[in-house]
Amino acid sequence: MPIPLVTRILVADDHALVRSGLRKVLDTQPDLRVVAEAQDGAEAVERALAEDVDLAILDVSMPRLTGIQAAAQLQRERPELRVLMLSMHDSEQFLFESLRAGASGYVLKSGADTDVVDAVRAAMRGDSFLYPSAVATLVQDHLDRDAAGERPFDVLTPRELEVVKLIAEAYSSKEIARELTISVKTVERHRENILEKLGMRDRVELTRYAIRRGLIQP
Repeated sequence: MPIPLVTRILVADDHALVRSGLRKVLDTQPDLRVVAEAQDGAEAVERALAEDVDLAILDVSMPRLTGIQAAAQLQRERPELRVLMLSMHDSEQFLFESLRAGASGYVLKSGADTDVVDAVRAAMRGDSFLYPSAVATLVQDHLDRDAAGERPFDVLTPRELEVVKLIAEAYSSKEIARELTISVKTVERHRENILEKLGMRDRVELTRYAIRRGLIQP
């Protein structure tokens, strides 16, 4: 895909200060321009699908949909869109899941002032951008999980992960059904399947799982 003369960027973060800071950094570059903002993952997907943007910068931890869930959905519905993940967490789990979701790079908020411009340009060239220790972290993560015999992250479907996130955020079945535009009966079936797949019994255990997966913050 040819690189546009000016890359049009969507910035999604639930903190207005972070969005403002990224906009200031990116808009100083003649070849980069922030043209849209979103304050949660669901809005990010809506804006990215509705507007003319070339790249989306998504915070890992956002309400409604996480950045990782949003990235996975955008990968399915608009695969040509470049995606960068932004996080305050130097976490191998978030890094691994971000790449699995189709992200071109992972930028730490602590280094965003200096890294985000390079990350955007790398993504638009079709390259990956990882912070310095990320490659070693990713390799070690694979080795550790293989050694521990852990079940893969994708044991749950994207829809089931959406349901887990909302359950952990204390949504009722009716509220989940309304949010996801499905029936209450379908929500309950998803809940049963999730508990069976994970070998769990109740919402408390699902909430702990959601925290470990980075679906919600503790």
